[in-house]
Amino acid sequence: MTEPTLDQRVERHLKNLRQLLTPKGLFLASHNEVATGYDKAWIRDNVYEALAFEYEGDWEVVEKDYHALLDIFDKHIDKINWAVESKPFETWQFIHARYNPETLEEFWESWGNKQHDAIGAVLFKLAEFEQNGHSMLRNETDRRTVQTLIHYICNVEYWHDSDNGMWEEEEEVHASSIGAVVAGLQKWHEVGTMDIDLDAIDRGIEALHNLLPRESESKFTDLALLSLIYPYNVVEPEMAHMIIENLVYHLEKERGVMRYKFDRYYNKNDDGYSEEAEWCFGLSWLAIAYKQIGDDEKAQEYLDKATKTITRDGSIPELYLSNSDEYNENTPLGWSESMYVVALRKIAKN
Repeated sequence: MTEPTLDQRVERHLKNLRQLLTPKGLFLASHNEVATGYDKAWIRDNVYEALAFEYEGDWEVVEKDYHALLDIFDKHIDKINWAVESKPFETWQFIHARYNPETLEEFWESWGNKQHDAIGAVLFKLAEFEQNGHSMLRNETDRRTVQTLIHYICNVEYWHDSDNGMWEEEEEVHASSIGAVVAGLQKWHEVGTMDIDLDAIDRGIEALHNLLPRESESKFTDLALLSLIYPYNVVEPEMAHMIIENLVYHLEKERGVMRYKFDRYYNKNDDGYSEEAEWCFGLSWLAIAYKQIGDDEKAQEYLDKATKTITRDGSIPELYLSNSDEYNENTPLGWSESMYVVALRKIAKN
């Protein structure tokens, strides 16, 4: 049987991603049939899911996604403006993390929705698009919305404000959240079209340096730290190497990467103490990170490992249960599919 070409491999996973697209252009986290709650649109997931289409040059998909994200913020601009003028103190007063993909209404229940990294991710990508000549800002309303997001994230003092982080769990100061915001503010400062508080950038950089290589007070290493290497490229090469080495030593497993030690989510052990789930996109992410630091051999090795996580029907799950070939219901996971496409385009040769 003839091996599929690189383009065929990429198209297989883009097809999986297209099945998660909604009429307004937002991505679901996973199929709308799942009972896990992943039939919703997360701000962060949409940023990561759109990366695959950006690499393919499919700007229609990317633009529709970011226009929908901007529409979400604009729909809730009164709430965001309040948070700019009056420092929020309750979780529900912060920008929420997930929305109804059709009505753009927030899912208001409290479940870990204070996520500064999601706002940093949007700001970073919007600024990067400006630099690359693919502006997502349609009009003055969009420009005002971006400026409001910048004022918002600085007003909440992201550099020392505890948030729920990438995994939406306990509130702590997270390096991955600080790094995302630093990257976003720095990019807009480079663009030069927004009012940026340089002191807020300096405070973020200092806080990040003081915390790294840890993710937080409770977590020595964490899969979320890879975001500081890709897409943000906000750490020096020496720190990037250290982050990768710590992750590989402490968190790598056969079919994926643990998010962090003693992760209880889909933990096979009833006490949640061991047998952490193996997250598939961690292998693609490590492949990309190795490529970023110039280790092509390791990049290919981890791309090959990521390829082995693909199911028989050509999908990539959220995770496999520890030391097993059993994967969870969130299959395909949009984030997993997209990171694999990025890894293919950055690393694969055929």
